[in-house]
Amino acid sequence: MREARRQVEGGASVADSVAMNPAPGHAPNAGDVRGMFARIAQRYDRANRLLSLGIDRSWRRAAVRAAAIGPTSHVLDVCAGTGDVSFALAATGATVIGSDFCPEMLERAVAKGAGRGAPSPQFLAGDAMRLPFPDAHFDAVTVAFGIRNVADPVAALAEMARVGKPGARLVVLEFTRPRTPIVGPLFLFYFRRVLPRLGAWITRDSGAYRYLPESVLRFPEREEFVELMRQAGLQEPAYQLLSGGVCAVYRALAGPGRESPRVRSR
Repeated sequence: MREARRQVEGGASVADSVAMNPAPGHAPNAGDVRGMFARIAQRYDRANRLLSLGIDRSWRRAAVRAAAIGPTSHVLDVCAGTGDVSFALAATGATVIGSDFCPEMLERAVAKGAGRGAPSPQFLAGDAMRLPFPDAHFDAVTVAFGIRNVADPVAALAEMARVGKPGARLVVLEFTRPRTPIVGPLFLFYFRRVLPRLGAWITRDSGAYRYLPESVLRFPEREEFVELMRQAGLQEPAYQLLSGGVCAVYRALAGPGRESPRVRSR
């Protein structure tokens, strides 16, 4: 585990722009956010499998398909967490870097990679708002269940587009709210009443799984999120609903030569 920590700490530092609550004026300290994910890192994968009934694996496969990558591709997975999407991307033969703001989550990812026979992604600590990579560097950039955790999603999307080559695929996997008469109410009941209690029992951290439904229910989805992608300068944004509208995979193309808000402010 010491080796894992050295690899993780070799990346960029966590910036203050990371926030639990993307709504303006409600962003807690970045250290509190990192601490929340650090506390649940060892139980995070188990919670994902149990709370989603294993369906999360199919969602991640859909994100990999949307990235349209191959053995020669160079891919960045932002907000990589414990690395599930990074590993799925690497299984295509692509060269993958997983980046996340929480070293404890990445330590878990590095440990998982050490037990695999296939080539493992490289994991580096980094802030989605200030990615430590040059312009036009990646053939695809992905983020799964992480874009709602940054203070400014539009700025983060623009930053992700900055490090993508012109025409690179940018793929976002995120929860949505089902709208059908039967699935919608059942989803809301599970998300608001059942999931927080199960999550607290599995991870022994009640705060993290109170935050999850709150963050999902207030975050822009579907056409609203597509509009955020347009604001970030992404081209041809579109989305596909998964599992009856519980989740969506968004995709767009990086435009030629667009700088992120961070770069322009220098």
